Amino acid sequence: MTTPPSSSSTFPGVPLLDDLELLHHGLLPTGLVDLPEGPVALVDAEGVPVADVDVWGDLSWRSPRSSRPFEGWHLTTTDIELPAVLVDDEGSLAGLPGGTRTVVVLASTDGDDNQRDLDLVRTARTRAQEQGYAVRVAAVGRAAARRADKVAHLQQVLGGPEQVRDLTSPAVESAYPGGRGGVVVLLTGLSGSGKSTLARALRDRLVEDEGRTVSLLDGDVVRRHLSAGLGFSPEDRETNVRRIGWVAAEIARHGGTAIASPIAPFDGTRRAVRAMVEGRGGRFVLVHVSTPLEECERRDRKGLYARARAGEIPDFTGISSPYEAPTDATLTLDTTGRDVDELVDQILAAIAPPTTR
Repeated sequence: MTTPPSSSSTFPGVPLLDDLELLHHGLLPTGLVDLPEGPVALVDAEGVPVADVDVWGDLSWRSPRSSRPFEGWHLTTTDIELPAVLVDDEGSLAGLPGGTRTVVVLASTDGDDNQRDLDLVRTARTRAQEQGYAVRVAAVGRAAARRADKVAHLQQVLGGPEQVRDLTSPAVESAYPGGRGGVVVLLTGLSGSGKSTLARALRDRLVEDEGRTVSLLDGDVVRRHLSAGLGFSPEDRETNVRRIGWVAAEIARHGGTAIASPIAPFDGTRRAVRAMVEGRGGRFVLVHVSTPLEECERRDRKGLYARARAGEIPDFTGISSPYEAPTDATLTLDTTGRDVDELVDQILAAIAPPTTR
């Protein structure tokens, strides 16, 4: 059976790229790796193709991973000197069992936002030179999904509990010291659905009531500065959304709150934005502003829908270009006849960390 080529590409986030590295070397089973639906090409942060997922969910490798710190120390085989230990913090390094021959550091060294893990690997290498054990790095960051299962599998394939001691932290902490990861709220919907009104009201409430630092990625401002030179073709509009997503992900990476309200009509692009945000340790809240087309047209003071129906505006979402309604939205809100404050209350509840809801 011939595998069809990938029709799109996406940066899936650092945690999944870490999983792919371990999977490639036989250190994780496919059942512990959450692959996106294909066909899609998975690329690293620099756009280098890593692997393809086909329509049947099968994986094929495209090229080696791009270089990153400590790559020469990364675990690529189950053949290590035993006994060994698995560690994920400096405290564990201070209490290694006697006779340890290999220390496997669980750390994600990809990207520029894993300083804690980079420091841990450096410390392990320094102590290894003093104490004579080998160091290997297994790409299991603290943001890894089903992390406990992955640690248990590594322990088993490397030699089992009798030969490989698990000294990792029992509780999964934030991948970002002090809980730095912020939040991105992406409001998506048709033109005239009320996205911008909700975005501004949400920004005001967060600033006034919670004292947060909030970045509102307003469409006109983004077009004027970040996306100057782009037109309104489907390709340019998707590029604009991806740029918004990248900036929002960087804001969340540093603990901030970003709110954006592009139309963002295509599911694949929205999922790419989610991957960028979550791959940098942020939370992604997708709000589908599902106001019906008829209501959006009724509100249209600029006459854009009328012009689109007359053929004066090509590729207009909802008229001559499709809108793919999200199936993974955190909230779905129809603004027809609704009070803005009431709707903002619902978004605020979704933004609140799970432990405080």
